[in-house]
Amino acid sequence: MGRNVQLHCDLSVDSRKEAEMVHYFETVYRPAATKFEGYVDLRILKLQSVLLGEAPKGLNYRFSITYTSEELRQKWITSDVHQVVWPQLQSFLVSTSFDFLLFEVI
Repeated sequence: MGRNVQLHCDLSVDSRKEAEMVHYFETVYRPAATKFEGYVDLRILKLQSVLLGEAPKGLNYRFSITYTSEELRQKWITSDVHQVVWPQLQSFLVSTSFDFLLFEVI
């Protein structure tokens, strides 16, 4: 059995839409993702402080999703549901220029 995969993405959430984004994430986005095979965890992390070094420019949230395999995560990404819920989540951002980093969970 392989190891889980975890995708990270740094987000720049519009401060005027922050409460709306959190509500949408908790009531629509996360519940949609949980229904897909291989789902393990999905979180939005709010940056509290930078203790050492520098945070990426504009970062105020980090998106983290974990699936049991990249193949199953791709099924979620290519689903009709994701094609609706991801653009809506992006509507709360001030920038849609970001990096997606995929990790193997050790």
